[in-house]
Amino acid sequence: MSGIYIHIPFCKKACHYCDFHFSTSLKYADEMVEAICKEIKFKKDRITESIGSIYFGGGTPSILSQHALQKIFDAINTNFHVNANAEITIETNPDDLTSQKIKELNQLPVNRLSVGIQSFFNEDLIWMNRAHNAIEAEDCIKRSQDAGFENLTLDLIYGYPLLTDEKWNFNISKALSLEVPHISAYALTVEPKTALAQFIKTKKQNPISEGQSAEQFIILMDKLEKAGFEQYEISNFAKPGHYAVHNTNYWRGVNYIGIGPSAHGFDGRNRYMNPANNAQYLQTIEHNKLPEVIETLSVNDRFNEYIMTALRTIWGVDLEKIKLEFGQEFLEETKHNLRSFDDKGWLLLSQDKIKLTQSGKLFADQIASELFIVNE
Repeated sequence: MSGIYIHIPFCKKACHYCDFHFSTSLKYADEMVEAICKEIKFKKDRITESIGSIYFGGGTPSILSQHALQKIFDAINTNFHVNANAEITIETNPDDLTSQKIKELNQLPVNRLSVGIQSFFNEDLIWMNRAHNAIEAEDCIKRSQDAGFENLTLDLIYGYPLLTDEKWNFNISKALSLEVPHISAYALTVEPKTALAQFIKTKKQNPISEGQSAEQFIILMDKLEKAGFEQYEISNFAKPGHYAVHNTNYWRGVNYIGIGPSAHGFDGRNRYMNPANNAQYLQTIEHNKLPEVIETLSVNDRFNEYIMTALRTIWGVDLEKIKLEFGQEFLEETKHNLRSFDDKGWLLLSQDKIKLTQSGKLFADQIASELFIVNE
């Protein structure tokens, strides 16, 4: 079943490391919700099958009122058939998850919360310029569980200068103690045009250490495996039966539509990209036009994207799928490129599936790039 991604481009504060599209002003929030509802209607013919997942990302979707979110759900239900068992996720910040907010979310079709914890240490959260504190990070999970939200995932970040291995072990242990069924963890990366990039450029902040990130990634994998979590994608860990439906569909090439400024959609051959500009998005929708740019992927593009996403997952790259979807020539080229990894111990080849070993996960991007086919 297909999915819908809704981008809500508003946040209370700008995290120093974040390069996602958002505004800290809610001045045009009502107009944005109206435009999102119109775009949903404009795209009602893009998907004719049942919707299996809806994901509210951002930005910070939990910043919107219950009324605003309900308007978006009404637009979705008017224009699409949503499966009764669809996974419906909303990204939230801990400071938003008050008892009242959780009660409001409980009255919406939302059945999964993605909580941006990042760290359980106040000094780290201040360094990141997060809007919440360590107490809120822990209490919001407990409040959500008490209100009946059992399908929870929380985000953690590692590899930043303040994070010693001792603190990282504490963050993982604290997350496990909260008994959530899903954890996402990401190495901090320095993205251009972020505050963090500027701090490093002006030497106000030390550069990020790749060695530290690698060591803390290994700690993460070992600790979560011992706790019964499955690493079904490089950055995502779940108890059995709790894989994220929406994100899994991304990695497995399932069709989805993207709604809102900066949102992307994919139909198997074309990528649809909305501008990362609120004013441009609102103006275009107001004129009853879709603001998207359409990119038709070449066979090479689709192959390389398959390699990049599949290699990151527990399912790996399927050689039979390459033969069926891309042809014998792509299969032979892939087998040829695999030879360069024979003595590195980074890959496992079993039953025509290529999967990363634990050491290979440290070099996933490098491995994928060497398996790409660049010539037409």
